[in-house]
Amino acid sequence: MKIRLDNKTALIGGASKGIGKSIADQIASSGGRCILMARDKEKLEQIAKKLEGERHEILQCDVTDHQSLEQKVRLLDVDIIINNTGGPPSGSLLDSSADDLQRAFDLHVKSSQIIARLLVPKMKQRNWGRIINIISTSVKQPINNLGVSNTIRGAMANWSKTLSNELAPFGITVNNILPGATQTDRLDEIISKKAKSLTISQEQAAHKMIKAIPAGRFAQPEEIAFTACFLSSEKAAYINGTNLVVDGGRTSSL
Repeated sequence: MKIRLDNKTALIGGASKGIGKSIADQIASSGGRCILMARDKEKLEQIAKKLEGERHEILQCDVTDHQSLEQKVRLLDVDIIINNTGGPPSGSLLDSSADDLQRAFDLHVKSSQIIARLLVPKMKQRNWGRIINIISTSVKQPINNLGVSNTIRGAMANWSKTLSNELAPFGITVNNILPGATQTDRLDEIISKKAKSLTISQEQAAHKMIKAIPAGRFAQPEEIAFTACFLSSEKAAYINGTNLVVDGGRTSSL
């Protein structure tokens, strides 16, 4: 089965590294046009030059600056939205402040709402669209010491499910990808904090995490990207409002 995204344009959040960068690679190699969004303009420019095809653009933006986000995104016309932003810092929920929760809400839920309100009307006109949210397996099973992240990821999942019901009649699907432990800077930060809290080496901390994964390894960003590319395609037209877990079997619940 070949996935082709010719004549489709995707806005990809967090595209300067990790999962977002890998998603851009896969969408571009499938014939799609990418608008790469992140804060680091230099990194975005470097990535855009290396993507297959020549029509890609960059959008330097801090999604927590909602006024700037709205001004820049309202000029776009896209077929695919990939909501992908870095997770909140690790830590227990009770050690987190109300401001920590608000910042996470602004980063994930509010920015996604702004983007959807601005870009979905044109999707409706075409009777076609895809919204894919990169969230976390904590939607199904909260992860220890990720209190704020667990809370906000759950909010994003319910935002997505609600939106999927509203947009399905217009040929627009809304789905969530729930990555497990994936080899990114975010995972390095989690391993480092885990090692510090347990007074062990980072190698030992990583080994403890891998032992909990039936597949016996961490995911590579490309494996999440393959999933996003499929959900962006015509082949996934009847998949809507779901949480797709990509975690090597770690999550205990179905």
